[in-house]
Amino acid sequence: MERDPGAARTALGEAAGLARETLEDLRALSRGIAPPVLADRGLAAALAAITARSPVPVDLAVDLPTERLAPVTENSAYFVVSEALANVAKHSDATTCRVEVRCTGERLRVAVEDDGSGGAVLAPGHGLSALTHRLLAVDGELTVDSPRGGPTRLTAELPCG
Repeated sequence: MERDPGAARTALGEAAGLARETLEDLRALSRGIAPPVLADRGLAAALAAITARSPVPVDLAVDLPTERLAPVTENSAYFVVSEALANVAKHSDATTCRVEVRCTGERLRVAVEDDGSGGAVLAPGHGLSALTHRLLAVDGELTVDSPRGGPTRLTAELPCG
């Protein structure tokens, strides 16, 4: 750094770029990998585990059929909740959060609502945009209602089976 600050800045910039690319690769990989609790015990157990780890207290309500949903449905719902809770913890200044997962007819409805500051948007290149694409791939949809000042409500709907 002292001998050649320009070269050092260039090397640091390249390293930062490689780190960003690696992080994106890891994120893409992790989207396709189900956590063991989801694969072994199902969506309700996996959601209980992830909400228990949340730094923001979460009230969880799950109403699912006794038979397991299709793996792609469970996986997609799990990652919606996972990404939503990560956003709540990082960006919302929320003190509480509620997660509701319910199968009604042929659709699974996942709703995550926090009492935070709002302002969440579906911007290209961000986590919520990635969730939109993930849900579109399984005939699902994502809506976000997040006025400035809050609250934020994220709702995903996808086929149950």
